[in-house]
Amino acid sequence: MIDIGKLLPSDRDAWEGLFRAYIDFYQRVEPDEMYDRAWQEFQANTRMHAFGAKLDGKLVGITHFFTHANTSAPDTDVCYLQDLFTASEARGKGVGRALIEAVTDWARERGCSRVYWNTHESNTTARSLYDKVAENRGFIRYQIELPR
Repeated sequence: MIDIGKLLPSDRDAWEGLFRAYIDFYQRVEPDEMYDRAWQEFQANTRMHAFGAKLDGKLVGITHFFTHANTSAPDTDVCYLQDLFTASEARGKGVGRALIEAVTDWARERGCSRVYWNTHESNTTARSLYDKVAENRGFIRYQIELPR
């Protein structure tokens, strides 16, 4: 059985290991301070939120998400699922689906009008799940990096 819930202080090390694996998957390098800041935000649970998925008591999946205003429906927020990662040994066991469902339930309870996310076009493993649980509307993402 998959247990989904908020990340506990005791999950810190396992969460960071999964988050670092997620960052590595996308061939990014982030400073250690980023992990500390993110963890603090998730523990505050005000602006950014996180759930963990546990199998047999072991943290095997994480998701990070937040809500924001919606210009096309100013009276409802939308929920952006920013990060989703499942440990390789737990893939194919329903962990990703359970995390998406948990975020969707959370957003629904708060009156959000939709949950959305991005993934890389080459991420075929994740896309096979995403194509089953959501609609790909064909948007292409552009971004401009700003110096810090």
